[in-house]
Amino acid sequence: MDWIERFADVVVRAGVNIQPGQGVVLNTDTAHLEIARAVVEAAYRAGAAWVEPVWRDGPMHRSAVDHASLDQLRSSRPWAIQRTREWAEQGAAWITLVGDADPHVLDGADPAKAAAVRVDESLAYRSAVVGKLRWTVIGAPNPGWATQVFGEPDVDRLWAAVGAAMRLDQDDPVAAWRQRAATLAERGATLDALELTEVRYHGEGTDLTVGLIPGCHWTGGGMIDDAGVPYMPNIPTEEVFTSPDRRRAEGTLRITKPLALQGRLVRGLRLTFEGGRIVAATAEEGQDIVEAQLATDDGARHLGEVSLVDRDSRIAQAGIVFHSTLFDENAGCHVAWGQSFPFAVPGGVGMTPEQRAELGLNVSGVHTDVVVGGAGITVTGTGPKGTVDIIRDDEWVL
Repeated sequence: MDWIERFADVVVRAGVNIQPGQGVVLNTDTAHLEIARAVVEAAYRAGAAWVEPVWRDGPMHRSAVDHASLDQLRSSRPWAIQRTREWAEQGAAWITLVGDADPHVLDGADPAKAAAVRVDESLAYRSAVVGKLRWTVIGAPNPGWATQVFGEPDVDRLWAAVGAAMRLDQDDPVAAWRQRAATLAERGATLDALELTEVRYHGEGTDLTVGLIPGCHWTGGGMIDDAGVPYMPNIPTEEVFTSPDRRRAEGTLRITKPLALQGRLVRGLRLTFEGGRIVAATAEEGQDIVEAQLATDDGARHLGEVSLVDRDSRIAQAGIVFHSTLFDENAGCHVAWGQSFPFAVPGGVGMTPEQRAELGLNVSGVHTDVVVGGAGITVTGTGPKGTVDIIRDDEWVL
């Protein structure tokens, strides 16, 4: 089976759904060269006017972490912000290929420098992309990622796992995703109708209640841009999600899947929330890198997303840890600290930062998903119609 050709087709047609004459920005790693070429070819076949690759490279990033100062690593570059804005003005589609080519490239690096974010650039990117343009983020197999998952660089085995998770093994993967997207969208509509004011995650080591913004919208499966064109921001996706009130989160969370963060794995993470803020974070491994990211800015300790996933997920059924948040978050219910999604509230995209903050949306240069779901997890929702079970013992029951 030609995994790469099917992958590229899904990225272009189901992911960003490129339209004739549209420009495309392709964010990718040097390790993804063969896959990136296939995506560029598929984009042009779909009618793209231009495709602009933006390259990353792990060893080059390590050089920066080793030799640049923390202030230099955090300092935003006006030209990069302007470039992002100009691409947005042209209505470009945004494709990001992820997949850690070398999980140990930052081993031994200063945790604060490894976690450094150019906040203004990150916010400019999120403002341009999230809620305004069609975008998709997809994992691209490579030897380094395969080694993380299987202990050896067995890329063929990784392609088989990724192919199943991305439904590339179906006769028509694009049609399969459109069908799955419809199911998730229906779940989102059901949640919207309940007008929930809070959700509660409960299970072993977890008891967290999160307040929701009145009128918030639950998104599932995909989105539709201002021109009415459907797209899927993440593939694979098995979730329905919204952005909560950053000021209302109380309780504890036990993270049930390892978290890949800044090239390292975080294991055994537990979080405590008071008044919407993460007041304590402990981990068996990687606590320093978590604390460094939580110190990025004021919004990093508040939630920007709550999400619902049940055991029907293909990632859950795979029974493996993908060592990629993009995949592993879809193995179970998850939350994210950091940036909110403005589109989660009516008119949110057009609001000023002050108006969003007044509603309870969060602003941050980071957005990090952590899985809290799995066997034994129960999620309830409370609203004007009372309290209802949404997920019971990892099964969708609403």
